[in-house]
Amino acid sequence: MGIEMRLEVKVSHGLHYQGDAMAVPLFQRARNRGYHGLDKATEGEWKGPFCFIQGADTQYGMIADFFTEKADTGWQEEIELTRKAIAAANKMTPRPKFFIVCGDLVNSFPGTEGREEQEKDLKREFMDLDSEIPLVCVCGNHDLGNTPTRQTVANYVDKFGDDYFSFWVGGVKFIVLNSQFYEDPSQVMELKEKQDQWLDEQLAGAQTSGCKHLVIFQHIPWFLEDPNEGKDYFNIEKELRLKMLEKFKSAGVRTIFCGHYHRNAGGFYGDMEEVVTSAMGCPLGEAKSGLRVVRILDNSITHDYYAMDDIPERVTLSNPSL
Repeated sequence: MGIEMRLEVKVSHGLHYQGDAMAVPLFQRARNRGYHGLDKATEGEWKGPFCFIQGADTQYGMIADFFTEKADTGWQEEIELTRKAIAAANKMTPRPKFFIVCGDLVNSFPGTEGREEQEKDLKREFMDLDSEIPLVCVCGNHDLGNTPTRQTVANYVDKFGDDYFSFWVGGVKFIVLNSQFYEDPSQVMELKEKQDQWLDEQLAGAQTSGCKHLVIFQHIPWFLEDPNEGKDYFNIEKELRLKMLEKFKSAGVRTIFCGHYHRNAGGFYGDMEEVVTSAMGCPLGEAKSGLRVVRILDNSITHDYYAMDDIPERVTLSNPSL
């Protein structure tokens, strides 16, 4: 049975929101700048603390590609790591409200060898995520190319859903951004300007929406440790960075979650936190491959990073410092 047929069969066996009149394929739910089933009408009310899972850089194929001494050129190690993450999410109590992957879903760039096979394997594995845990995908540089084009953006949208959108869960508003538009929009200036306009509207609306918290997800971090640090491969140019951080803080954004660095990092801009999460796939720092469990509390957002073998089955929805 081919992968497309297997995915179709799994979707037809319940991988959609309970109560939906028709199934919406798992990787087609981010559409029309929203996310199917996660809108203000259905999820705009605060009902108490909850948790979600944030991962980044599943990046099928990077381990073999990065560690060139490996004879195997496949991505079985990343597949096994994904299986551990999904098994842990499926057993977690309370159930995570969603599972988000902040970019670089696979390692091969658009149009290069191995891309389609990596995408098919990634999709196959995530079909085992509990049907009541929505999967949210964020685009990264390996998903669009370091210099995205209209075609690479269109291809991503066709396969994984919108490249930027917003959604609501439990009275909290979440905004997903295409960070490649901040890194190198030279071939897609019109698309970048559309995101800019849309983002301004989202931020302005959030201030009067009554949301409990306002959270942003993207792939490339604005900074790694200090908002005033210099530009390097893993962050955004300083002048634009400071402009955008001030815009977010003024709009009431509480936390920004990112990936890309393959290490844990982050810091604060005023009282707004930026969290950089290491890789689900190939880590480059001291932390092992893993994911972050985020707790949305009444007056705060807390989070902890866990290696795949250390992910807890039970999450306490309270501030651990209290």
